[in-house]
Amino acid sequence: MATTTYTVTGMTCGHCVSSVKQEIGKIDGVTSVDVDLASGLVRVDSTSDLADTAVAAAVDDAGYALAV
Repeated sequence: MATTTYTVTGMTCGHCVSSVKQEIGKIDGVTSVDVDLASGLVRVDSTSDLADTAVAAAVDDAGYALAV
């Protein structure tokens, strides 16, 4: 089990949170996604380490960006 925290920029509401959770949740191996709207922090639990590129692509698909 692995837990990784990312910072997502551009989220402003509950719909934003839902979109990010849904897209990241589609990645193989992801078991849970917890998003804190106020801080932009996204905690992802997965069965193994995730490729940052896969997470970045999922966040992009939701319409947002990973902070670098």
